[in-house]
Amino acid sequence: MTEETIPMKAIVVTDQAAGTAGMTLVERPEPPAAINDVVVEVHASGFVPTEMAWPSTWTDRRDRDRTPSIPGHELAGLVTALGYGTTGLSVGQRVFGLTDWHRDGTLAEYVAVEARNLAPLPGDVDFTVGASLPISGLTAWQGLFEHGRLQAGQSVLVHGAAGAVGSMVTQLAREFGAYVIGTGRAADRQKALDFGAMEFVDLENDALQDVGGVDLVFDVIGGDIQKRSAGLVRAGGTLVSIVGPPEARPVNGMAIDFVVEADRAQLGEIVRRVRDGRLRTNIGNVATLDDAVAALNPTERIKGKTVIRVRP
Repeated sequence: MTEETIPMKAIVVTDQAAGTAGMTLVERPEPPAAINDVVVEVHASGFVPTEMAWPSTWTDRRDRDRTPSIPGHELAGLVTALGYGTTGLSVGQRVFGLTDWHRDGTLAEYVAVEARNLAPLPGDVDFTVGASLPISGLTAWQGLFEHGRLQAGQSVLVHGAAGAVGSMVTQLAREFGAYVIGTGRAADRQKALDFGAMEFVDLENDALQDVGGVDLVFDVIGGDIQKRSAGLVRAGGTLVSIVGPPEARPVNGMAIDFVVEADRAQLGEIVRRVRDGRLRTNIGNVATLDDAVAALNPTERIKGKTVIRVRP
């Protein structure tokens, strides 16, 4: 006797060239929980537009086509099932976290995810807030502290300081005693300052080299901006990039690129700061799963992160 699979609503992509415009809302079978997995009833999901360019969205670890695939790798929700051997979480528990790049993601009513990729979500933190934290929060934490080895009193140049990642970098760097210089478009100035930047450089109109020397550059842009930023890094300093291997290297410093990883302890550190007011989220738009395709293909620039509220 075969188990009857219950359909769920999910967003899928099949065409790499089409990008987010190729997203469709379909019915898919609910995922089973494999060994060490949990199944989570997704209440809110985060999405990063660059996912459409990641090889893992389209192929598995052996480079085989895995479409139609479900994008989205951030979630907050409730554990509904445990796989064989899964420990550390229980059915009914509120969780949030970052799912595997090569597996079906979180723009769906249910997702199967390794338990170790999730952390408990406190009852007083909204699911929408929880889903906005994993990629931007962990990227900021790992870039500053693991890869950038930030020390109190150092100076940090944060590109895209008003964006989802940049606003987290700015706040965490300030909390740890750094002097933060934010960059972005002219329209982002006040938002970057509100998140804690002490100075702001308008990349379209100001001279970046006027910043002088800095100990750490956190780059989310790449290209020409990265090249110019590398020249600002002081001896012994670091250029940290999340846009692929750095094309430019500081003369007497290090250049590091990294891919964010799930980390339960770090997620706990991040959500603790949200609860006590040290970290503010940067949510620009919240939409339902039914409206997700339109919300993830905006006609105008959204300031902040788009979160999909899967359950009301």
